[in-house]
Amino acid sequence: MRWIGKLRRRGYRPVLDAPTARAASARPPAHPPRVLLLCATFPASRPEQVEAQIEHLLSRQAALQEQRERLQRMRAAEARAPRADWLGTFAWDGRVQQLLGDVFGLRSFRPLQREVINATLQGRDVLCLMPSGGGKSLCYQLPALLSGSGLTLVVSPLLSLIQDQVLGLSELGVQAAALTSLTSKEEAASISKQAGTGSKAAVSLGGLRLLYCTPEKVASSKRFFTKLEKVYKAGRLTRIAVDEAHCCSQWGNDFRPDYKKLGILKQQFPDTPLIALTATATQAVCQDLRTILKIEGCELFKSSINRPNLFYEVRQKPAKEKELVAEMAAWIQGNYPAGDSGIIYVLTRKDAESLADELRGAGVSCQGYHADMEPARRERVHLQWSQGRVQVIVATIAFGMGINNPHVRFVIHHTLRQGRPRAESGRAGRDGLPAHCRLYYRFGDYLRQAAVVTMESNWEPCLKGMLQYAAAPTCRRALLCRHFGEAPARCAGMCDRC
Repeated sequence: MRWIGKLRRRGYRPVLDAPTARAASARPPAHPPRVLLLCATFPASRPEQVEAQIEHLLSRQAALQEQRERLQRMRAAEARAPRADWLGTFAWDGRVQQLLGDVFGLRSFRPLQREVINATLQGRDVLCLMPSGGGKSLCYQLPALLSGSGLTLVVSPLLSLIQDQVLGLSELGVQAAALTSLTSKEEAASISKQAGTGSKAAVSLGGLRLLYCTPEKVASSKRFFTKLEKVYKAGRLTRIAVDEAHCCSQWGNDFRPDYKKLGILKQQFPDTPLIALTATATQAVCQDLRTILKIEGCELFKSSINRPNLFYEVRQKPAKEKELVAEMAAWIQGNYPAGDSGIIYVLTRKDAESLADELRGAGVSCQGYHADMEPARRERVHLQWSQGRVQVIVATIAFGMGINNPHVRFVIHHTLRQGRPRAESGRAGRDGLPAHCRLYYRFGDYLRQAAVVTMESNWEPCLKGMLQYAAAPTCRRALLCRHFGEAPARCAGMCDRC
């Protein structure tokens, strides 16, 4: 019975069907106990831990109930409110169509783009949910060109994404700038001058149309905020755009504490319309965004999260890493020529480096990518992959938001990750052509993630969603749609369950 002693030392106690433990130890029972139940118990000296846990669960239950009631009230109000016809005729229609072709080189709008543009030009606050590759950026970039000498402030979470946007706009002939930790003092002074913080400057230096910054800049730089107030008082702050807005919510996949402070923008600049954009938001996240950003009465535009061109698959993960590497390499080389790009997501920075090395050894053109790399090296790897000189990026979530390569034909998840597969799979097939999303799963990976997510406030839905997607015998596309509050879409054989 040596194993019982080990369990005792680890905090487990045998509970017998005898009247009391003392009576059981006083004399041997006439017959052996019918039941030996091993119970994990809290040490008797710490009952306050149990009480604290009960209090936490009760508080959580109350918060969820309040959120549910708030959501029901919001839905009822939306049902009663008359819906504006944002596809109707507006005074700026001709100019919008001209800019679409002359500046952005496009012939037509994607779904919901025109409605969102009309609503924000009308001065309404907007919450816009579009899938990755749906054209969210155009919804605030084009209106910025219709605002005379006005300035559009864009809050974005990643320096690399900001740099890509500013560079892309500059190539189109649109004056855009960024104020980030990488901006020199001389550049910052020049940008402030272009922004036109006074009435005279508003006339003579009104060329800057879009100013990008990080949420940290808004939340922690009093000097920057003071300059914004001057622009607002001069009547030049015509629009605020919050990109990747799901970062505001603790229910989202990429919660950023400084995003939660962005409500000060609407509080300080109430007459400036705000547009919040995201590709990843459940109903709970949407309600959070409205409250945090102080846009409760906003217009909601929501595209379906369903991407019909994506094939979803879950495969049993081999027990040995060498077998997994061999399977990945054979699948990539057998299905995708050198011109087809792909991304493999891993959990840790060490995994990114080691898996990239092993795949290169198997003949796959790939590089690792993670947050610990030098910025210059990260930029070089990103550029090589974007230009097709490297076929596969093996990355942590540092390689995520804002990745805009239309030729990604496959996304592989090396390990199950809480809440992330749908968001990261959105990097695939942005050109509308077929693409493959593969997840490798074994139950040990689920336990590994469970140990992490139990430390987070939203661990229960994360755990449920993770396991359900990987192990449920039903259509994976239907599971994704239900998670985001949509009716199950027709899969048409585009997942391994169908």
